[in-house]
Amino acid sequence: MTAETSQGLSRREALRRSTARLSAAGIAEAAGDARFLMLGLLGLETRDLLLDGDTILSADAALTLDAALARRLLGEPVARILGAWEFWGLPFRLAPETLVPRPDTEILVEAALAAVPDRNAPLRCLDLGTGSGCILVALLSELPHAVGIGVDRSRGALHMAQQNAMANAVDRRAAFMAGDWCDALRGGFDLVVSNPPYIADDLIQDLDRDVRAHDPRAALAGGPDGLTAYRRILEGVRANALLAPGGTLLFEIGYDQADSVRDLARAAGFTDRGLKRDLAGHDRVLIFSLSSGHTDA
Repeated sequence: MTAETSQGLSRREALRRSTARLSAAGIAEAAGDARFLMLGLLGLETRDLLLDGDTILSADAALTLDAALARRLLGEPVARILGAWEFWGLPFRLAPETLVPRPDTEILVEAALAAVPDRNAPLRCLDLGTGSGCILVALLSELPHAVGIGVDRSRGALHMAQQNAMANAVDRRAAFMAGDWCDALRGGFDLVVSNPPYIADDLIQDLDRDVRAHDPRAALAGGPDGLTAYRRILEGVRANALLAPGGTLLFEIGYDQADSVRDLARAAGFTDRGLKRDLAGHDRVLIFSLSSGHTDA
């Protein structure tokens, strides 16, 4: 047995060894990453480590854990290794074409729900750039009489979004379609939400390795100034009358984009309804309605 194998170790020892290996490689969340990998890949729960921590790993379990650690040491994110991640307390499978759902995006869901006067109303929701479907599925899980459409250019992402809707029992109220933002859509939706690509193209090389090397570039690259998708969506929402009377448009934004996106929205005939910050205090979500006199229906 060498320092590079978990063969012959108990669950508790393997977790300790895995944490040490990740920590030695400079991985900041070594303890959490090691625990997520062990629990997720070996089908264990926390109580299994607490009550049966002395159980020796099977040969297959040791090989599985070691292979996952090797991938993490090369910079692959835990969520990619597991092929799934949690968002809004719900499980979501991932595909190469989808982003890993991030806690900051839950602010978008919170803001959208806060904009709904009656959660039992028969609302219509639209998620532009749906990816894994996490935003739309989370909304439908909280809005029992709502229906929704998720739009994405990637068919691989759409397939995974449909699978996630099924896994979270909202598939009868969700539909997913291939499209380029608002093209071929017509209104009116009570909620239009989007977490579009918003990283300026020349800044992608400066992102953390985990993101730069493993997240799909199409879900990151927002054009020369990071605002291309916002322009397209604002134009499409107005031109295609996608907001129902009293409807709300919500964007996730980059930490330094609030003023720029506000200017674009106001120029397109939208009214600023507020800003939400994430837990780190960064600008994260902008909320808009369509200004009176600018409905194109």
